[in-house]
Amino acid sequence: MKSSGSSSATKTPASPSAPSPDAPGAPARPSFALTGRSIELDPRSHAVRPDLADIRLAAQVFAPHYAAAVERSIGSGTVLRSGRDPGSESLATLSAGEPFELLDLIGDTAWGRAANHDLVGYVPLAALA
Repeated sequence: MKSSGSSSATKTPASPSAPSPDAPGAPARPSFALTGRSIELDPRSHAVRPDLADIRLAAQVFAPHYAAAVERSIGSGTVLRSGRDPGSESLATLSAGEPFELLDLIGDTAWGRAANHDLVGYVPLAALA
């Protein structure tokens, strides 16, 4: 087969009005520096798991995924637990009407932050209003 010498891939010319990031007068790009080891946050008071973190902590911790909290409230009194298992450590008793910052749903369990107690944990999904 003989090649025609043409390709469907073409280079898009740079916009004449967009200066190169290195050009004089170009707006400064935001930057940050890695300044050492990552800080360790207490998972009881900071919404951080190995797979997910609260988006409000993005400047403090690296996570594969971030979630923005959804404001919910406790519909019926329940226990905030350290794990999904109903037998896991009890962190606090939450009363009806208390705010709960929902970050993740796992089956019939919700993970988030009990704002009044400044604690992070799991509650039954059915306990949320």
